[in-house]
Amino acid sequence: MRVHWTQNAIGHLANIYEHIALNSPTYAKGMVDKITHRSEQIADQPLSGRKVPEYQAADIRELIEKPYRIIYRIKADQIDLCSPTTPKKEKGSSQ
Repeated sequence: MRVHWTQNAIGHLANIYEHIALNSPTYAKGMVDKITHRSEQIADQPLSGRKVPEYQAADIRELIEKPYRIIYRIKADQIDLCSPTTPKKEKGSSQ
């Protein structure tokens, strides 16, 4: 199945790169490569990600590429990659 990167996802990926590149452009490129390669797994195995707990919808799933969550929506004709984001902080977490 085809994976479509939404504008939101592209923007988040660019922000991830820019943030990491402040300290290490090499590491930033590596992280972006890891995240983009995970989209290949989504294309081959759309149901491999778990359901996103805060949405409780079967068509919205996520894969983890530490420390990022790759959130996507499965549609009939394609998969929309919605957003690579940092993990949701737990209540009471000091991080």
